[in-house]
This record gives sequence, C-alpha cells and structure tokens, in this order.
Amino acid sequence: MTTHADPATEPPVSEAPDNDDEVTTDPGWFHKAVVYQIYPRSFADSDGDGIGDLPGIISKLDYLQKLGVDVVWLSPIYTSPQDDNGYDISNYRDVDPIFGTLADLQELTDGLHSRGMKLVMDLVVNHTSDEHPWFVESRSAKDNPKRDWYWWRPPRETSEGGGGTAGTAGSAATAPATGAEPNNWGSAFSGPAWEFDQATGEYYLHLFSRKQPDLNWENPEVRAAVYDMMNWWLDRGVDGFRMDVINFISKDTALPDGPRADGLLFGDGSPHFMSGPRIHEFLHEMHLEVFAGRDKPLLTVGEMPGVTVEDAVLFTDPARREVDMVFQFEHVALDQEDGNKWRPKKLRLTDLKKSLGRWQAALAERGWNSLYWGNHDQARAVSRFGDDGQYRELSAKMLAGILHLHRGTPYVYQGEELGMTNMSFGAISDYRDIEVLNHHREATTHLGHTDAEVLAALAPLNRDNARTPVQWDATRHGGFTTGAPWIAVNPNTSHINAAEQEDNPDSVFSFYREVIALRHAEPVVAEGDFTMLLPDDEHVYVFRRTLPGTGPAADAAEDAAAAAAPGVQLLVLGNFSGEDRTVELDGGGWGDTEAGADEPELGHYPAELVLGNYPSGSAGKHSAGTHGTGTHAAITLRPWELKVFRRQHNN
Repeated sequence: MTTHADPATEPPVSEAPDNDDEVTTDPGWFHKAVVYQIYPRSFADSDGDGIGDLPGIISKLDYLQKLGVDVVWLSPIYTSPQDDNGYDISNYRDVDPIFGTLADLQELTDGLHSRGMKLVMDLVVNHTSDEHPWFVESRSAKDNPKRDWYWWRPPRETSEGGGGTAGTAGSAATAPATGAEPNNWGSAFSGPAWEFDQATGEYYLHLFSRKQPDLNWENPEVRAAVYDMMNWWLDRGVDGFRMDVINFISKDTALPDGPRADGLLFGDGSPHFMSGPRIHEFLHEMHLEVFAGRDKPLLTVGEMPGVTVEDAVLFTDPARREVDMVFQFEHVALDQEDGNKWRPKKLRLTDLKKSLGRWQAALAERGWNSLYWGNHDQARAVSRFGDDGQYRELSAKMLAGILHLHRGTPYVYQGEELGMTNMSFGAISDYRDIEVLNHHREATTHLGHTDAEVLAALAPLNRDNARTPVQWDATRHGGFTTGAPWIAVNPNTSHINAAEQEDNPDSVFSFYREVIALRHAEPVVAEGDFTMLLPDDEHVYVFRRTLPGTGPAADAAEDAAAAAAPGVQLLVLGNFSGEDRTVELDGGGWGDTEAGADEPELGHYPAELVLGNYPSGSAGKHSAGTHGTGTHAAITLRPWELKVFRRQHNN
C-alpha cells in the first residue's frame, strides 16, 4: 500500500500529482450516462420467498435495456444478518443466500455487459456488521491484533456514580451508569452512538445500528484490507462503486462531544466525522491503490451527507483523483424543519432552484454533479416533488425532464420510471425500516409523543416509501412475487405498473426513454453550460443549456466549410403547480439581461419544441422568440407541463 507523509506537512493532493498510469479511455464517459438503482430485495423475486433476488434482476435485463440506461447500481447483496437490509455486511466477498450466489452475480454482470451496460456495486466500508469476522476478533479481547480495527473507548466518569467497572480482557464487566458513553453522540438510527461490550468493559462506536460498528480508518491495515477487497471485485468484472457514507470514514480522533439541541437526547457528532481531517488523503490513497492504471472506464460516486459544495469541488476535481461525483443531500433537506425528516414542511420552489443552481455553478469548471430525486433512502419523487394524484403522470414526466437536463449524471431509482408513489402505512407494524422503528420507539417512549403524532410525521419522508416492491403488473403482489412479500406492495399497482406502460407511447416509462435518448443524442445535455433563469418565480423552473459550436477550420483555402459551425441551446421550462402559469423571457436572448444587444450574436435560427410531457397535438400557448421581434416571448405552461426548446446559435 502506498505510504503517506504526515498530513500536517503533506502538500495538498492537487499539488502533488502521482506518476501512476492513469486510464485514458474516454474519462468523461459518465457525462452522458444514466444510472439505474436497484434495491434487490424489492425489485423482482424469482423463487417465491417474498424477497427480490439476483435471478429476478437477470429476468428484467431486457426491460432495463429497453429503458436505455447505461449503468446499474446494485444496493448491497453481500452476506449480511440484514439488520439494516444488507448495509450491515458480514462477508464482503460473497452473496447472501437470500439473493443468490456468486455465479448468479457473474451471470448478471455478463448479462449487463453483453447489453452495453455497466455494473456498479454498493461499497459499505464506514462500518461492517458486528458479525463480520473482523469485528468478532476485535471484540474478543483488548489485546487482539484487530482490536484497533474499530473504535473502542472505556466508559467515562459520570455524575451518576462513575463510569462503571471496566473489566479485563475476557472478563465480565459491570454495566456502566447512564451517561458513561465515551461521548454524547447520537446514532442516525436513534439512541446513543455507543454500545457497551460486557466482555471487555469498553464501548464501540456505531454511527448507525448497534450491529454496524464503525471501522477505524486511521489503522493502515483496515485500509489495506478494504482496498484488497475492492480490487477483488473489480477483477471479477465490476465497473465501479457507489460508496456509502464515505465521507464519514475520517473522524476527529479525540471524539469530542457534539452540540445538543433543546429537546434532543443526544449531541450532534457530525462536525467531528463528516468530511473529517484525513478524508481527502484516504480517498486519494484509495484511487491509487484500486483504480489507477486499470484498462477500462470505471465509476466512483461517494454518498456524502453534509458535504459542502466547496468540498465537493475538491472531491470531484479529476486532477485530485478522489471520486468522479458525490451524492449531496442539500436539496432533499429543503422540505424539513432544521434538517429533521420527522418534521416535514412545504418545499418552496425558489429554495430548490437556489440549491440546485448553486451546485451547478460551483461545479461548472471543475468536478461533476450527480442528479437525483430519490433513492432507497428517500421518499418517492412524484409524491414528494410532484402531484401523485390528478397529475401523477404529468408531474412524474416533468420531474424527469427537469432533472435529466441539468448538467450532471442522472440517477433513476427503480419504479421512478413508472411514476410509483409513496405508500400508505396504517400502523407501525406495517413498517420494516430500522430507522422508522427505532424513531417510533424513542419518540413514544422518551420524547412524549403519541402514536398518532409519530405516524403522521413518519408518513411523508420515511424510507419504506421507496422500498415497496416494483409494480410489474396488475396481478396480486404486482407480479413481484408468487409468495408473501417482505413488505406490502402498494395497492395502486392495479393501475401503476410496467406491463401497462412498456408499450404505451404516452406512459411515464416511454417518456423516460425519450429523456434518456435526448441525453445520448444531444451533446449539449451532457457538456453544455447551465444558466438558471427566473430564479425568483415560485411556480416555474426555467434554465438554459448552451454548447458553443466548433471554430473555423485551420486552412480555409482547403476547406469550403471553414465558417464556424453553430452551437446549440436548450431552453427548459417546468411548471411545478396544478394551474396554468405564464412566464416572459426576452424574445431573442432567452433570458439574457440585454436581449436586444445579444440577439445578433445568437443568430437567426428558429427554436423548435423537442420535448414535452403533454400528448402530441395538444400544444399550449408559446412563442419561441425568434430573432428580430424586439418583444418578450410569453410562454404559457399548463399544469405540471414541461417544454424543452432547441435552437442553433452562433458563437
């Protein structure tokens, strides 16, 4: 493994380039790619046990090819006790029997590759399962060689009578008094972030479930073991990794207390583990040890809660060799009071535009955006950002067009391409997610809330909304399984399902195919500049994409087509409301401050409507604003309507 200097004296990564053999084959291939996320236990069940599996995914590869996606991201299928639905891994190098076998995974990999698609695996290395052999060894004794592979600390003194009795290795220990945890951090899944181990008399850190102890990345042996495992998967044909909470791996080794807000039981430790002091060093080292020099294009995306846009520029700058893109959470916290998902509030479109526009601007010159509305940890997009009632299909299509035509790599979460909606869960017994169950218990037991209050707060944003099975047809259990599903299928599968949509040219599925095809066909979608327009409009989302044309030929005498080829512009408009909305843009400049001065530069090319979500032949009122009008273009959008105009322009 590459050795590193003291981070206090080591120059920034960007100032210390390495001489490794970098991959040179189309490094920006993912700019025009679309990624599809599969949550395996909810995708397709082949054997009737009620849990989705790899053979079920294999049976749907033609469906994914028809949709047109380029990459499939597979949520964890590794051996696991399934405390957190597979994000608690006990063996990184095997497939859990509930999903299939390594042979099944190889068949899936080969099937994707033969259809021109890539496979990205979920990488969960901030923590393991407490049943992983590494942790079993680590907790066996204080002097075990793997003890320092995890974060262990003794109890601290408390006002309730001290920190308990710390036993010696292998001996039983008296349970410590309340508050003896090494610090006041709370777990993301409720309760303290520390679990006491009776055998050795110390606590171990778990930022998530108590069955998900955090790995100590300060230990170089841990990093070497992780890199070896990653290389093993790439050697088997995997095309990259989505890295779960990867910016949590570097922690302030002092593990200090975090601030505790009024009404909360625990402190916020995130300032001490989110994008910690050695995170850039660790990710650069990972690049050198795993990805550098490989002979095929790969994809690395880091899920990074709390990441700032300034940090994201560093993480995704190709010159720094860290990750290709990050998942940021800023836009999916805008409908929450103080970032608390159990205190939902109405989203303001101006806040959404401000957030997404800021990320577009910051990553315009260096780095790259990931684009998503939902995933396995978020509520269903059409229920959250659209209208899942009267205008479900129109708003699902509009959301697709708005998202995919930003600059970045779009992600489609399974069922999103069908316009699947949130689920209505009646009682806490209907839920399966550990985050929900733990919060309900804490809120009703310790925080004084009633069952009805907690259930109402859970409904809009809980993770189980996204985890109900994919709705393949209108039969019982939506064609997902012949048995009893592990979580209930949404009853609206009777009219929202793939069988009804695949061959329907006006379906949500068909519209997703159109949007994906537009990204593949139009370089301006992948590589064009982004300009937000009408940022203060509370109902209509408008932006412009611009790709300059090519310059004149080097020798005009030898090339009759020496004049500059025109560039391309797209104007994208989406109505985020159930009423007609009219917006005005300057006639020729499409949002330029001084349209009259800019019109000659933009040229005489007319605009054409290249994408819309209303049926063809039902065009609304609009004027594309061609050159020379000297007026403002008024464009009226019907409820949840999307319009995309294309035109050529001069440099």
